[in-house]
Amino acid sequence: MDMYDKINELYDRRREIELGGGDDKIAKQHEKGKLTARERIDLLLDEGTFVELNPFIEHRCTDFGLAGKKGPGDGVVTGYGKIDGRTVFVFSQDFTVFGGALGEMHAKKIANIMDLAAKTGAPIIGLNDSGGARIQEGVLSLDGYGHIFYRNSIYSGVVPQVSVIMGPCAGGAVYSPAITDFVFMVEKTSQMFITGPKVIETVTGEKISAEDLGGARVHNTISGNAHFSGATEEEVLAQVRRLLSYLPQNCQEKPPVAPAPEKSDYRPDLADAIPIDAVRPYDVRNVVLQVVDEGSFMEVQKDFAKNIVIGFARIKGEVVGLVCNQPKFMAGGLDIDSSDKAARFIRFCDSFNIPIITFEDVTGFFPGVKQEHGGIIRHGAKILYAYSEATVPKITVILRKAYGGAYVALNSKSIGADVVYAWPNAEIAVMGPQGAANIIFASEIENSPNPEETRAQKIEEYRDKFANPYVAAKYGMVDDVIDPRDTRIKLIQALDMLRHKQEERPKKKHGNIPL
Repeated sequence: MDMYDKINELYDRRREIELGGGDDKIAKQHEKGKLTARERIDLLLDEGTFVELNPFIEHRCTDFGLAGKKGPGDGVVTGYGKIDGRTVFVFSQDFTVFGGALGEMHAKKIANIMDLAAKTGAPIIGLNDSGGARIQEGVLSLDGYGHIFYRNSIYSGVVPQVSVIMGPCAGGAVYSPAITDFVFMVEKTSQMFITGPKVIETVTGEKISAEDLGGARVHNTISGNAHFSGATEEEVLAQVRRLLSYLPQNCQEKPPVAPAPEKSDYRPDLADAIPIDAVRPYDVRNVVLQVVDEGSFMEVQKDFAKNIVIGFARIKGEVVGLVCNQPKFMAGGLDIDSSDKAARFIRFCDSFNIPIITFEDVTGFFPGVKQEHGGIIRHGAKILYAYSEATVPKITVILRKAYGGAYVALNSKSIGADVVYAWPNAEIAVMGPQGAANIIFASEIENSPNPEETRAQKIEEYRDKFANPYVAAKYGMVDDVIDPRDTRIKLIQALDMLRHKQEERPKKKHGNIPL
C-alpha cells in the first residue's frame, strides 16, 4: 500500500461522512421541506469558504445498542468560513444522524469551535435541528450541554452569537439559543419548548400542537424568545447574513462602515410627519425610514411588544441601534415586554460598540393591576439600568411626548445621554396636561361655579407653561430644540462628534441588573 492508497482511503472516509445518515434519511429531510446540515452551511457562507473541523469524531457509547452504530460526524458539522469576506464559526446539527441528538463528542465539536471563535474574535452561528439530548449517553449528554451553555455565557458580549432554529429544539437544548444574542426561526418547520405537547398533556391535561406550543409565530409574537422568522430556510439564512453586516466581529471592534450614500446631508420633509395633537397615533417607522440611509433599517423583534420599535440602521454609512416608542400601539407606553425588549437590545449595542439613537414619544409606564402584579417596576428598571450602564454614544430625539419616569428612563440627560434634541412640539413634563391640571388645580376646579370650564382653562394654562421643550432646554436637560427637517443632519453631526467618545464606569466585577 503506497501513499496514494492512503490518500484514496482518506477521500473514501470523507465521502462517507459527508453523506451523513445516508440517502434515505436525506430524502426524508427534504420531504419535510428542510435542507441538510451541509446544504445550510453552503447557503449561509460565501461560496467555497467552508473549512470543516473534526469530521472524523465518533461517539464512544456502547450502551443501548449504540455499540455497533456509526454516526458520521456524531450528528453535527462544525467549522469556519466567511460571510461577506469576514470569518465566522458555524455548527450545523445533522438531523439525519441520530436525529441530531446531542451526545458527548457532538458537544465537544461545538465547544471546540466556540473556543476558537472567542480566541480569534469572530461570530458564532449555530444551526439547530435536533431531537435533544442523546438519551443513550445519559449524563454525558447533559454534561455536553453544560459545556455549551457555559461558553454561551462567558463569551456573551465577547463575540456575537446567533442561533438559527431549523427543526425541533426541545428540553435543555433551548437554553443555548436563549443565551445567544439573536434567535431566528423558520415558520412551520421549527419549534422550541422545554416540555413537548405529549408531556404537557400527561402532566396538566392541556392539549396543544407542537406548532401552537413553540412554533416561530408563538416565539416571535407572544413569548419574545425569538427575534426573526422567515417562511423558508433560504430566507432565514439570507436574514442572518444581512444581520451580520451591521455587527462587528467582536467587542474590540467597531461595526463595519458602509460607503455613505450620495448627497447624505439631505433634509427629509418631517414637518408633517407626526400629528401635533398629542393623542393622535402614527407609525414611528415613517420617521425612522426618512432619517436613516435608504433601505438600511433592519427591525428586530418586529412582532413582539409592538409598542416599542428596535433595530439596526445606517446613518451616512455608520451603523446605529434604534430604540423608538411606537404610538400606534398602547399609545407608545412602556409595559413589561417592551421594557425587556428594549433593555436587552440596548445592552447588545453597548457590548458591541454600536451607538444608540432613541426616538421618544412616551406617555409613561403602562398602568394596570396586571402590569403592577407582573413586576413592571422590576422590568421598567431594566431600561434605566441598561441606558445608565451603556458607554457607547447615546443620542435622544424627543418627537412629541416625554412624560414622567418614562422620560427619565428613555436616555434622558440625567442617566447619561450625550446629546438630547427635541422637536418644537415636544412636551416634557411630569405628566400630561390633563392629569397635571386635575392635581395642581384640584381645589380651584372643585370650588368653581363652572368646574368643567375651569378645568379646560387650567389644562390650557398648564399646557402653555410646561407642555413645551423650552423649560427643559432652559435647564440644560435638552441640548437643542431643532427643526424636525434637520433631524438627520443633527444626528450625523452628533455621531461624528461622538466618534471617539470614551467613558469609564467604576471598576467592579459586574453589576446586578434587576432581572
